[in-house]
Amino acid sequence: MSGKRTARSKPPDIRSALPGTALAHVGATKGLGDSLAWVGGIWLAAAVRWDLLSAAFKVRLPRMLLLMALAIVVQMGVGALVGLYRNHWRFGSFEEVAVVVETVAATLGLLLCASWILGHHGLPVLVSLGAATAAACGMVGIRYVWRLFEQLRLRPGSGSRPVLIYGAGEGAEQLIHNLRRNPHSAYVPVAALDDDPGKANLRIKGVRVIGDRTEIARAAKLYGADLLVLAIPSASSGLIRSISSIARSAGLEVRVLPPTRELLDGHVSASDIRSPTIADLLGRHPVQIDLESAAAYLRNRRVLVTGAGGSIGSELCRQLARFGLEALIMVDRDESALHAVQLSLDGRGMLDSHDLVLLDIRERDAVHHLLLQRRPHVVFHAAALKHLALLELHPAEAVKSNVWGTRDLLDAAMAASVERFVNISTDKAADPISTLGLSKRIAERLTAHAARSTATGRYLSVRFGNVLGSRGSVLPAFQAQIERGGPVFVTHPEVSRYFMTIKEAVQLVIQAGAIAPAGSVMVLEMGDPVRIADVAKRMIAESGRDIEVVYTGLRPGEKLSEDLFSADEDAQPAAHPLLSKVDVPGLAPETVAGLPITGDPLVIRAALERVCALVPGAVGVCPLIDLTAGGPLVDDAPAAV
Repeated sequence: MSGKRTARSKPPDIRSALPGTALAHVGATKGLGDSLAWVGGIWLAAAVRWDLLSAAFKVRLPRMLLLMALAIVVQMGVGALVGLYRNHWRFGSFEEVAVVVETVAATLGLLLCASWILGHHGLPVLVSLGAATAAACGMVGIRYVWRLFEQLRLRPGSGSRPVLIYGAGEGAEQLIHNLRRNPHSAYVPVAALDDDPGKANLRIKGVRVIGDRTEIARAAKLYGADLLVLAIPSASSGLIRSISSIARSAGLEVRVLPPTRELLDGHVSASDIRSPTIADLLGRHPVQIDLESAAAYLRNRRVLVTGAGGSIGSELCRQLARFGLEALIMVDRDESALHAVQLSLDGRGMLDSHDLVLLDIRERDAVHHLLLQRRPHVVFHAAALKHLALLELHPAEAVKSNVWGTRDLLDAAMAASVERFVNISTDKAADPISTLGLSKRIAERLTAHAARSTATGRYLSVRFGNVLGSRGSVLPAFQAQIERGGPVFVTHPEVSRYFMTIKEAVQLVIQAGAIAPAGSVMVLEMGDPVRIADVAKRMIAESGRDIEVVYTGLRPGEKLSEDLFSADEDAQPAAHPLLSKVDVPGLAPETVAGLPITGDPLVIRAALERVCALVPGAVGVCPLIDLTAGGPLVDDAPAAV
């Protein structure tokens, strides 16, 4: 989801939709039932005290009829006063039963007073108490039968799909309640399971807990169910994987409820049931961040986003649009991507806004013109080339986009007095061995140099790993291979990567922009790395297909496992528990001016390695590139670092 769902109100009582006359009829029916309960209660209590044919009973009969009438009048009066007959409470609820008891107690008090006034012609105290007890039981009984009838009428029809519910907590109780009270529900819960021995044989809204997870297969066969719903919103990824595996082995489909944090009002219903996502299986859900306070630096400001049509950039735009910006300037060289992000923001996608800028950050003059004209206060730099294998073949493109594009954007930002500049980096910039990692490491260092060269703004970088579901990531590739029937290609059985959701990444980017010191690199907490082979196998298992996993070997520039920090970086805690801070050495823009963009790709890559390894403040000269021969490195050209 792009955002949390709008809070749902609690499902209203069915009678809340009835017209006024119908409500009056319901109230009158309740009143009639309560009146009959008092008549029956007084008659029953008197019959127990005296024989119905005795002289004592016959003598007191006229007075009893008077007291019955008095009890009915008082019951109706007190009930009307407290709203008992105006549908202030859900019919047959505990709240209504409590009001019934209070009303009966008030009526009993007046009956006792009337009997005291009548003296020996009234009802003895024990008879009055017995009458009140019998009347209260009658009123509650009438309501119970009525509610039971209503629940039977509202239950799903015979065509509903039988489902097993795993979990016997509050989430399961709410779900079962909603499923069993909806006559149009596609699902009908037939049994529940829970690993807590204390919940064995517990009944939840009429559905019995019949065992733990080891009983899933037996329960499916016994009740004819072909679907299991894991009704634990707080379920861990390990629990979801375990239950999913057992359920699939039993021939069951699996559905889950979203995490509690995504249920704004804390209530669940049939509409919340969904298939488990890879984020569920990996345990990566958006973190809770108080963005409203973290984003104070964005309100009433002009904010520019490069790469606005990409996975990170577009989600960044959607989240930024919530914060009352003066302007959101979205920059991308892909017109279709700009159309898509505008459509997601305003539902129109007319491409007629000056806040959509079709521009390539490689065009230095155009970049300077844009920033000097629009004067953004904040810049989020998400534009980059990111496909590792492709950049190994075409390293010059990494130079032009990731290095020079970042350098020119930084120069333009300083010229336009940008207050805050956030460069979005990657974990591949830590101890880089790929063209992508080298180019992004250089971008981090260029940003750090800019931070130390200006007193008017705060310039920083944010580093994180793979983003679940982003364009070109491994997950869409696996999904496409599975849909094609396989095989699924994985580079190495032990290769692992850090993963996070797009929402999580963007929220932490915004948070980092609020708290990061100038010149630093903020590193997002990524949890534990996940084996790519395990991800592939889980996705195959979820598809229900028998698909082979083929290992192709690591590609040039790939690591077996990624690092979040370089070996020489000292990670320090930041003001937010999910962020760490490292300092990177600055790199002057003049240093990258001579990088080659023609010739042998290996020479271009070697040039990136040399520049990336430069030590700031070193005595002597820094190596630049001789462009006349397309790539040889020379050490006789001075440059500022």
